[in-house]
Amino acid sequence: MATVLTTDLPGLTCLARGKVRDVYDLGDRLLIIATDRISAFDVVLPTAIPDKGRILTKLSLFWFRRLGDIVANHLIAGATVELPPELAERAMVVRKLRILPIECVARGYLAGGGWKDYQRTGKVSGIALAPGLREAERLAEPIFTPSTKAERGRHDEPISFAQTIAALGESTATRVRDLTLALYRAAAAHAATKGIIVADTKFEFGVADGEIILADEVLTPDSSRFWPLDGYRPGASPPSFDKQYVRDWLERDSGWNKTGPAPDLPGAVVERTRERYVRAYERLTGETFA
Repeated sequence: MATVLTTDLPGLTCLARGKVRDVYDLGDRLLIIATDRISAFDVVLPTAIPDKGRILTKLSLFWFRRLGDIVANHLIAGATVELPPELAERAMVVRKLRILPIECVARGYLAGGGWKDYQRTGKVSGIALAPGLREAERLAEPIFTPSTKAERGRHDEPISFAQTIAALGESTATRVRDLTLALYRAAAAHAATKGIIVADTKFEFGVADGEIILADEVLTPDSSRFWPLDGYRPGASPPSFDKQYVRDWLERDSGWNKTGPAPDLPGAVVERTRERYVRAYERLTGETFA
């Protein structure tokens, strides 16, 4: 199992190191490399998950192809750059975009931060929901629940659609809301045929030449909550094929206060997290992860 925690490419300028991805300047294009870093509660953990970056990249490529009829994406088809072998399956060459300053989240089920918001207020991102819903309950219709895009080390905060309009303008806000829900519905329908529920997911969009473009990663275990269909029962948080396993360990067993340096992950948590990522990839794509 290969592990890449960070990258260093001589001769190329590294523009940014995000929670997971390192971004390099290729002039009129960008090179994005997904590492094996993992974050939780908006903090990058010190322990890598082997092969995670390969899985994220390969799964994003799968979804870019599958969802291309809904919205254009930032991937430059056929573009390559010479890289060390251990980075080849982690890399995407993409268009330069003006990235919109919000996270576009679609929720089809009541979980995570949405569940906590509902418990406090009866609403999620300002959207009133029916009373008496249980944790993990399926919503009558998927909802758009955007959030701020916080700087590294800070927490994203949910915002209302009115706040989204204030940030983006009404036309752009409406367009990304509609695209977010269309992408979610299409992906959820495909995943259901593979025995997976997409409880929620987040997208990033950018703009180039006045066109809204899908960017970053798409429907991965980092950006989505995946539940096995055969284990789903409303009323409690279901088992998952994503990084919820890491979040659960951090909250339940680590004693960490979710600020400052995070603790190392035990070997068993690392291996079981990797297993979940691999299973998500294999079920959704129908391909074996080598």
